[in-house]
Amino acid sequence: MRISEKSSAVAQRIGVLLFENFSNHCLANAVEPLRAANTLSRKALYEWHFLTVDGEPVTSSSGLPVLPQARISDDPGGDLLLVLPSYGHLRHVTPEAMRMLRAAARRFDMLVGLDTGSWLLAAAGLLDGYAATIHWDEFDAFAESFPQVITDSARFVIDRDRASCGGAMTAFELLQELIGRAHGQALQLEIASLFMQGGPAHPAARGRANLVDAAVALMRQNLEEPLSIPDLVRKLGCTQRKLEARFRQRLNDTPGKFYQRLRLQAARRMMTEADASVAEIALRCGYADASAMTRAYRQEFGHAPTATRAAHQLGRAVPTTGASNSSSK
Repeated sequence: MRISEKSSAVAQRIGVLLFENFSNHCLANAVEPLRAANTLSRKALYEWHFLTVDGEPVTSSSGLPVLPQARISDDPGGDLLLVLPSYGHLRHVTPEAMRMLRAAARRFDMLVGLDTGSWLLAAAGLLDGYAATIHWDEFDAFAESFPQVITDSARFVIDRDRASCGGAMTAFELLQELIGRAHGQALQLEIASLFMQGGPAHPAARGRANLVDAAVALMRQNLEEPLSIPDLVRKLGCTQRKLEARFRQRLNDTPGKFYQRLRLQAARRMMTEADASVAEIALRCGYADASAMTRAYRQEFGHAPTATRAAHQLGRAVPTTGASNSSSK
């Protein structure tokens, strides 16, 4: 089953194959979007585990040790296998590693080369006839060494059941894209906003940014005192019709409904992360009073804000029967 076809009710199983001297930056940028997807959706959309060729601990280029859960040959497989060698990748092209990668390709639905991971996949013959990229420092050598691979200098490449990216920052972008394909662009945008990624650095730059991303960034910045849609389009320098059309195309939603959803999702996070009262959280999320927020909250999530807090304190999930669950659109 392709990753984009997975049901959101089943956690996608991801193996992270690490090699000695891997980039901790790249690893964090690959795993944190998965963690954020679980947090923002309030569901176990992803589970991941660390693997090595021999089952022994590995140390990142910055000195961070990681204890794996298993050898790659002992892992049953799953939806994604992230391959992360980073520095000194050529010494990891061993007969044992190549054999294990070829065997893993039969157990995982998609193989993903992070940073220099494409080199190992190509050396194992797993990228023949596929488009792929790699860290830009290695791009020319990669293209010359593997003529059977369709090399592409894009920041990340997804070709059927193979994916690749060029380094730490592009790992974040690639995982965001895979999450968006599996669970909707609304969740993808929430993750970008959570990490303050993708939005313009200064208001003057908004006209050059993607319109939907720029609008979401403004919404995020104005939760406590929400902007009216006319004020929003005035700040963006576009027409309301254009903004609504872009939101329909990308998110199948209206700006107003998406804005309300952002405010309610912020309220839900506060119900689990802060000791503030429902009334205080309502004000911080742009509602005039607690009852107004509670009505909207119940309509969106299928239960009252207090039920979210109670479930969090007991360490269990809240049933979402009757909720719109629109973050998975």
